Amino acid sequence: MSGGIKNKVVLITGGGTGLGAETARLLASQGAIVAVAARRKDKLDQVVEQIKAAGGKSNAYVLDVVDKLQFKSVVDAIISDFGKLDVLVNNAGLMPIRPMAEVNTDEWDAMIDINLRGVLYGIAATLPGFLAQKSGHIINISSVAGVKVFSPGGTVYSGTKFAVRAISEGLRHEVGDKVRVTSIEPGAVESDLKFSTTGTSQSAVLDFYKIAIPASAVARAIAFAIEQPMEVDINEIVLRPTAQEF
Repeated sequence: MSGGIKNKVVLITGGGTGLGAETARLLASQGAIVAVAARRKDKLDQVVEQIKAAGGKSNAYVLDVVDKLQFKSVVDAIISDFGKLDVLVNNAGLMPIRPMAEVNTDEWDAMIDINLRGVLYGIAATLPGFLAQKSGHIINISSVAGVKVFSPGGTVYSGTKFAVRAISEGLRHEVGDKVRVTSIEPGAVESDLKFSTTGTSQSAVLDFYKIAIPASAVARAIAFAIEQPMEVDINEIVLRPTAQEF
């Protein structure tokens, strides 16, 4: 069966900056039609302009992933604009690192909303259509913190990313005969994610991220999963900086 990236319509959440934007540019350069979605329209428009200037196809869609009705509306709009949707990359995420003893429940809520509910709402918005067309690919961005608990400071973040990994594997088991499911677990990646930490752990996080790999490394891993023949499902990819112990 055929695979490849060319002419696939791909929705990327958190597509205005960092890993999402880099993945959008890479996939578009390989012939994908890329829908970038995030809250900041100005950032999305910049990515779309870059893609179109390079000869690619892309549209921007304003999306807050914690709004499940808006998520469904964006998916419907993409299908209306391009005639189909082939791949969802659940990339939007938040990583405020802070010891649990500081009990910042607002940060806990935000991580649960974006990292976990946002992934589930993306699945809810795309899975029925993927099942109906008997094809599709859901790629969830977890973390090495979803493989090993990142503590002290990242305990709740790890909890959300372990959950993303578990949901990915369970979904694969349930619908894998029709829909491909991939979980990507990156280590330190150069992006805006490190700026989510504003509390007592900020300097430690920024110091840790000095070893970060470029977002293009993770974008290539995502492209690798997508380009496989349709009967091949890359279930999990873990990648880190070579210098990263954790």
